[in-house]
Amino acid sequence: MSASDDIWILGISMTKFGKHPDKDIVDLGAEAIMAALADAGVTMADMGILAAGNLMGRGSIAQQLQKQVGQTGIPAYNVSNACATGATALRTAIMAVKAGEVEMGLAVGVEKLAGAGLLGAGGVAKADGHHWERNGRVGAVGPVDGRIGTEAMPGVFAQVGMEYLHDHPYGGEQFELFARISEKNHSHSTLNPLAAYSKYMPLDQIMNDIMIAYPNTRPMCSANCDGAAAAVVTNGAKLRTLSLEQQRRAVKVSASILTSDPYQEACQILPDVNTLTRNAAEQAYEQAGVAPSDLDLVELHDCFATAELVHYDNLKLCEPGGAADFFESGAPWRDGDMPVNVSGGLQSKGHPISATGIANIWEICQHVRGEGGDRQIEGAKIGLAHVIGLASACGVHILEKSALAAA
Repeated sequence: MSASDDIWILGISMTKFGKHPDKDIVDLGAEAIMAALADAGVTMADMGILAAGNLMGRGSIAQQLQKQVGQTGIPAYNVSNACATGATALRTAIMAVKAGEVEMGLAVGVEKLAGAGLLGAGGVAKADGHHWERNGRVGAVGPVDGRIGTEAMPGVFAQVGMEYLHDHPYGGEQFELFARISEKNHSHSTLNPLAAYSKYMPLDQIMNDIMIAYPNTRPMCSANCDGAAAAVVTNGAKLRTLSLEQQRRAVKVSASILTSDPYQEACQILPDVNTLTRNAAEQAYEQAGVAPSDLDLVELHDCFATAELVHYDNLKLCEPGGAADFFESGAPWRDGDMPVNVSGGLQSKGHPISATGIANIWEICQHVRGEGGDRQIEGAKIGLAHVIGLASACGVHILEKSALAAA
């Protein structure tokens, strides 16, 4: 691929995450769009495509946003792909630019979730809301012995984490391990002014809070909130026609991957959050031409503390089976060898579902641009952003510092 075919994030933004009772999804989405355009130094008239993600609100959010920010007649796509909605919207814009249909594209994800309750907890109080176990083995043929599992997200991800430590035994106290992961993220959030919650939470408070689905207590679960994030993308040929400052602040999209579950017996019973993430990571590293050891920071989908642990392994940040040891080494702390969720993660930065995929990328861009403020990872050049949605979708993007900025 020639330099002209490279994809660049020219501008990106996220709103303050939290409660916005005075704004609807159009207000929040428009705020993010206008900020991203300003960050890019361009206008809506420069955009050739708009991809807008929203999961819980209006199906025509793209057209609603056009009325707010500028109706220029461009194609407008409405995107819905579970928690990967924002990343999918961005990938939609990227593909249009890569195909040569447009020179610049705009993606936005927006959600209002403050007060919505637990992610994925609704609609499961039904007689068939469990999975069946036969002959003591999930999926075996024979008489029904009982019911096992749950379709609610807290339960699904609780089982994922406990299964991992069953398969890869950990010598310490399991509950405390997961709580310390959450403690890390809440600590990181104290340096993020756009996080929904930016107050340090000590370990004993996390462990003694309300149990949602063992081993995840309430602070170990993603914080549903309101928010939006948006990004402007362009190609290398167009970027070279822009100002040196625009070129300096542009962030290269070295890999943009979206996967879904391949068929396997196990995931017909309980959701598989691992395989599609591993596949996405492998494809992303190959596409970008980098190794996990080349990364300077990672923003991964820590919808629950248990999810963060397994994704250390899925994203190849550690040796297979070595996620607990990786955390114990101190590597994923902000001052560690492989900082993870410097933003505070979904547990404290917040998780307005459709905005999260772009917001994770925004965080990486802040650091590779050298604009991370008090939480800046010094010398950051390459970062990975990951998001997963249990409709079976995983997005992984690898982002790199502009050569001009590095000069």
